[in-house]
Amino acid sequence: FIIFCLFGAIIFLIYSAVKMEHNHEITHGTLIQFMMYTIFVGASIGGIAEQYAQIQRALGATERIMDILDETKENIVLDKHSKSISLRGEVSFNDVSFTYPSRADVQVLNGVTFSAKSGETVAIVGPSGAGKSTIIQLLLRFYDPQLGNVFIDGKNANDYDITELRNSIAIVPQDVLLFGGSIRENIAYGKPNATEQEIIEAADKANASEFINRFPEGYNTIVGDRGIKLSGGQRQRIAIARAVLKQPAILLLDEATSSLDSESERLVQEALEKLMVGRTSFVVAHRLSTIKNADKIVVLDKGTVVETGTHAQLSEINNGLYKQLSSLQFEVG
Repeated sequence: FIIFCLFGAIIFLIYSAVKMEHNHEITHGTLIQFMMYTIFVGASIGGIAEQYAQIQRALGATERIMDILDETKENIVLDKHSKSISLRGEVSFNDVSFTYPSRADVQVLNGVTFSAKSGETVAIVGPSGAGKSTIIQLLLRFYDPQLGNVFIDGKNANDYDITELRNSIAIVPQDVLLFGGSIRENIAYGKPNATEQEIIEAADKANASEFINRFPEGYNTIVGDRGIKLSGGQRQRIAIARAVLKQPAILLLDEATSSLDSESERLVQEALEKLMVGRTSFVVAHRLSTIKNADKIVVLDKGTVVETGTHAQLSEINNGLYKQLSSLQFEVG
């Protein structure tokens, strides 16, 4: 609308100026000057709309930044000489209920209770939206439950220093976050003071050294923004090497193989099996074939634990949710 009015006004002014020049009311030179000034002024006026839009975008971005700055800060200790804790990896959820602050009307977890012994592999399964990933976030203390408690080694998770706790936990997510540096730097992120030998050993255990050594620059290969120069399976194995290097007491696997092809999934699964040995592992998985050998399977539905047991035990429950989910997957397969 603004452009229509603007060019309409310019055409009208030029028409009037040409008419005045034809009647010898102004000279030819004055006509040209008038036309140039009119175009300059019109272009400036036409840019007001874009400038206004930019101002609005800047105000919106500033408001979001201020919201972030006003958030309650976590008590994170960045001192390199801070003490590290030694966890056995015993975890228990005791009647935990949780809702996200942004969706207070939606009960994500409702009275969730289960436990994991040191060194156990616990699989968490259930339909989408059942609260599986929320359990992972509570373990990392991204959020704290409104009701109930999460205990680690018999101690309330809230009583641990949040930095020390997270230093004892490693996560391999579905969407791996790699930084735009080299492969070496991305692996060493799990342990910044790691030696070259430790980085190489971690890559070997993660089945990553094979493809790393094929690159001309080896461990100095730049992965690109968010690891865009690597395939999905390669990114996952870098994340596993990062977790191996960290030597965590508790390992969290959140859909770590769900977006991979069969060959990449096989290599990643082999690396994960090596990584899970001797540490408490929580595995969130949609592909039930990957968690058959778990020590315990916790089945969630609408934020509630509906079944708990091994694959064999749950498969014997008639009309059970786990049996239904596994039947559907095997039929599709």
